[in-house]
Amino acid sequence: MNTVNESWVNANTTDVLRFITAGSVDDGKSTLIGRLLLDTRGVFADQLTAINKSKYRRTTASEPDLALLTDGLEAEREQGITIDIAYRYFATPQRKFIVADAPGHEQYTRNMITGASTAQAAIILIDASKARDGQLLTQTRRHSTIAQLLNIPHIIVAVNKMDLVDWDENVFNTIKASYAKLAEQVGIKNFHAIPVSALQGDNISQASAHTPWFNDLPLLQRLEQLPTETPAPQTEARLFVQWVIRHDGHSAQAFRGYAGQLQRGTLSIGDSVRVWPSKTTATITSLLRSGQAVSSVQAGDAVTLTLDKELDISRGDLLSLATEKLPLSRTLEADLCWLDTTTLNPARHYLLKQGTRLTQAKLTAIHHVRDIETLEPISGSQSLHMNDLASISLTVRDPLVNEPYQTQPATGAFILIDPATHQTAAAGMLR
Repeated sequence: MNTVNESWVNANTTDVLRFITAGSVDDGKSTLIGRLLLDTRGVFADQLTAINKSKYRRTTASEPDLALLTDGLEAEREQGITIDIAYRYFATPQRKFIVADAPGHEQYTRNMITGASTAQAAIILIDASKARDGQLLTQTRRHSTIAQLLNIPHIIVAVNKMDLVDWDENVFNTIKASYAKLAEQVGIKNFHAIPVSALQGDNISQASAHTPWFNDLPLLQRLEQLPTETPAPQTEARLFVQWVIRHDGHSAQAFRGYAGQLQRGTLSIGDSVRVWPSKTTATITSLLRSGQAVSSVQAGDAVTLTLDKELDISRGDLLSLATEKLPLSRTLEADLCWLDTTTLNPARHYLLKQGTRLTQAKLTAIHHVRDIETLEPISGSQSLHMNDLASISLTVRDPLVNEPYQTQPATGAFILIDPATHQTAAAGMLR
């Protein structure tokens, strides 16, 4: 869902961690990213000069308004809030990082989902001055729930603005205990809590003298040590066909290739693959990556492959290894986040997009909607409104590979599109 400079990512063998900052409005997400950029020398001197002269700065003369490094839209700087996802890149000697600054306002929850869809870690910020009694804000609860639904493996809770509560250890422990209860409710198994001041830089890249009672790693060191995603088993492969390439059709050596991004696993010349939903099989005879012939490809590679026989394969078909038996179904069970400002009309058909496959879909049941305050399921809803999180059933016109998002995010994720407005109506995760 996001666009990154892949040449920067692939410049050397240093691994890359993609993470997102989330939380409520004014918890300090943009300031935290600005501090990370500053501490890792990811900011040019002229950028600091520019933000220091900005008419929108909200800090004292001696402190740069680091939020302005990520809040680039005029409306964001004017209102002091993040509206759209902003991607920033920085690096340390140990690792490269791609960070998405997510909006905190409820209205822009769908932007947060966009950034979180590819994240390997999430930093949930909590304003210590607002939650000193342990009461977590609604967006903190919502973003944590979404992070769990999207199966983000690593959660870091940054208790920010600790300088405003005089670095009170009791305040930190109270907030940490409250978040532990929330984590248990939504299904987050583990998290790291860190007391920080993003504006002052305490416990960001170095341990703070203000927290002698905190014995864990500072934030940046924790990010450096988080394990990145483990490779898929060699017995798996998922590639949605994006484009059928044909040229020299009049020639005896006519070329017919199938292009797409390998989402999971590996493929090699000689591998037998199966096409879904037709279930036909063939053997890979050649692989092209960036126009160059290669013997094998791995997850993340954009690839064109040719087969030893001509099959009816078109955009939206899924290729796997022939040894894999994938479940096909026209009836699906899913968790859904409604993103559209227009409420769900259960009588309407929507377009469902899974990978590159597009088909018609209709919601047949809303089992429950999650109360974001209590996190309890509420039954009986006949429609969905913007930002609702629901458990639903739907039927589709064409059979789809039905794999749970928790184990196969490449096939387990989908979006619903309003065919009248072409707006993304919902994001879903198969169960």
